[in-house]
Amino acid sequence: MAKEKTPVTPAVRALRAAGVVFTDHLYHYEEKGGTAVSARELGVDEHCVVKTLIMEDDARQPLIVLMHGDRQVSTRELARQIGTRSVSPCTPETAQKHSGYLVGGTSPFGTRRSMPVYLEETILGLPTIYLNGGKRGYLVGIDPREIVRLLKSIVVRVAI
Repeated sequence: MAKEKTPVTPAVRALRAAGVVFTDHLYHYEEKGGTAVSARELGVDEHCVVKTLIMEDDARQPLIVLMHGDRQVSTRELARQIGTRSVSPCTPETAQKHSGYLVGGTSPFGTRRSMPVYLEETILGLPTIYLNGGKRGYLVGIDPREIVRLLKSIVVRVAI
């Protein structure tokens, strides 16, 4: 059986252009399966699978939050830390409009629109993280410090 071809997405192009070392991880995507499915399929701890969440502040300005797969974002604490009244998740349609990716395949790299990226601080303590490579059923393994370097992410502590 032939090896499945790695997708070339805007995220992969951005990573390659920046000279980032990453590994490819294809898996069988399940609708509404989330990080539990991808962690199971890859045989890794769900805590190491990082979800890319597109949210908006009270002025409807989009932002990206990177969070452990097994944790949630305290939107109240995030709003407090970034100095806005509120933060809420975007609808799937709005998230796609801002990022250029389908929900379930959203990567923080190569987004259609430049957005501030907020990174949960505890992610930096992991040796390798797995996050979406820009297509459903495709994750990339990467050193979490590359996110700070590449995306100029702002470190926050908002996991619950």
